[in-house]
Amino acid sequence: MKLFTVGPVACRPEVLEEMSSQMFSHRSEDYKELHRETVERLRRFLETENQVFLFPSSGSGVMEGTVRNCVERKMLCCINGEFGKRYARVGESNGKEVERLEVELGKSITPESLDELLSSSPDVEAVAITYNETSVGLLNPLPELAKVVKKHGKLLFVDAVSAMGGVELKVDEWGIDVGFTSSQKCFGVPPGLALASVSEEALKRSERAKDKGWYFDFKLYEKYQQEGSSTHMTPPIPQILALNKELEIIEQEGGKQKRFKLYSERMQKIKQGIKALGLSLFPEPGYESPTVGCVNAPEGISGLEVYERMRERGFELAKGYGKLKERTFRIGNMGYIRLEDVAEMLQALAEAAK
Repeated sequence: MKLFTVGPVACRPEVLEEMSSQMFSHRSEDYKELHRETVERLRRFLETENQVFLFPSSGSGVMEGTVRNCVERKMLCCINGEFGKRYARVGESNGKEVERLEVELGKSITPESLDELLSSSPDVEAVAITYNETSVGLLNPLPELAKVVKKHGKLLFVDAVSAMGGVELKVDEWGIDVGFTSSQKCFGVPPGLALASVSEEALKRSERAKDKGWYFDFKLYEKYQQEGSSTHMTPPIPQILALNKELEIIEQEGGKQKRFKLYSERMQKIKQGIKALGLSLFPEPGYESPTVGCVNAPEGISGLEVYERMRERGFELAKGYGKLKERTFRIGNMGYIRLEDVAEMLQALAEAAK
């Protein structure tokens, strides 16, 4: 089964081989060296002087961590898909007041609408933005949105789960206070590890936060990383080995810009193939994701039918999500995918979409 999912994704053979290493103590010098090396590679990749922490969880764990560590009373969630909605639910489930900036599915969040809402809600402490809305295959204009957030002096949380590693993310230049992802997306590593950049301001908020819990306490991550290059609980060592290997490969192959170019080339081939079949992408033009293609189902066939037909042909795509479950199907462009795999997938899609 060839994977064109939205996570977990296919992994490079070298990455899987790295995970087969014999285990060692997470308090040993071997682990400390691995931890330091991985964190430094991530900081270079994200162009940040901020702390970068490794979390034994999915990205949703860090999402909850941002709320518990950095929001005292009220936050704003930008919503144009299911994962923006998830951020709002996480905020409310942790007892916070959540302001919503919600737009029609398929539409992007605009700087003008964000500016207007923040102007009328001065008591908002932090703004959460889903950079790449996986459920609809849409990339929000994060650099422009970030400028608005910083103009109003708010903390900026960025759910970059299906973006980091596949599209540019300049943490310091854009003023991101917490930006996070999961291992099983663009970095092409099995699930079980999340990672996040955390700013000094976010750490100050964490220091004075009440009832923030223990597992996702940002100050504890800072303490254990600074004092012993480790975490305050057992980390997923195989996934960290794999991530370090993937980052090493990215460096050896010419750096992150070359990786972003590969993502762009693959998605361009996917988009051309979809158009040739008479199909179209769901998001408004100009905001299509480079890592997830959300495709409108052919007339007379549901997105679920296309998904099942592709499985019969040896290709695992992704079902439509939420309200779009019947109307769309999704083609993931993350992880270990070769250009010849894209060509084979499109050939199978031509049969499945009839």
